[in-house]
Amino acid sequence: MSDQPLCVIVGAGPGNGQAFARAFAGAGFGVALLARDGPRVQALAQACGSAGFACDVREPEAVAAAFAQVRSALGDADVLVYNAGAGRFGNLDAVSADDLESAWRTNALGCFLSVKEVLPAMRRRRRGHIVIIGATASVKGGANFIAFASAKAALRSLAQSLARQLGPEGIHVSHVVIDGVIDLERTRAAMPDKGDDYFLKPDDIAASVLHLARQPKSAWTFELDLRPFGERW
Repeated sequence: MSDQPLCVIVGAGPGNGQAFARAFAGAGFGVALLARDGPRVQALAQACGSAGFACDVREPEAVAAAFAQVRSALGDADVLVYNAGAGRFGNLDAVSADDLESAWRTNALGCFLSVKEVLPAMRRRRRGHIVIIGATASVKGGANFIAFASAKAALRSLAQSLARQLGPEGIHVSHVVIDGVIDLERTRAAMPDKGDDYFLKPDDIAASVLHLARQPKSAWTFELDLRPFGERW
């Protein structure tokens, strides 16, 4: 087990999750990546010099088991980045109750469970950073975002409650509103007419997230909005 500080990234994919891993590893952190697809997250972790663990954040038992593995292999988290987010897109007529519940479990419940896992060690140390990745939908629900927006709004409210409770204990909770389209191979393919300025770069998002995890207590940020200049808001 290393003496390095540890960053646990929940919801790791080839875009933001991988960029977060690169940023924190480059800053001297050990990094643990958690995602639903075990083989995929382990391959992703291997590619960026991290450790990968399978975890379905919708299931309390799976979250507890994954974090127990992280603690056994790497130790306690100094930073938690909660990046898990999913939801079927559609309006009230297209979305089922199961879709709504699944989105809530992935976004809000998974974050709640993950914070519960890292909190005991952070409380013992009286320090730690919890960075929660949100979306425009958390503050602006669209007709075809009924499941995703309600889940992200719940996540934002959860982050506010956590920040107010844990701040006095020395634990910094922040919420990042990502407003725009992430620059990925699949988004480029879907929007071939869009120029570079239209997309949010994962490495640039990661730089802001790393900054949040380094802020001194006298000037903590709660909410940070990230968007390209061309995005309407």
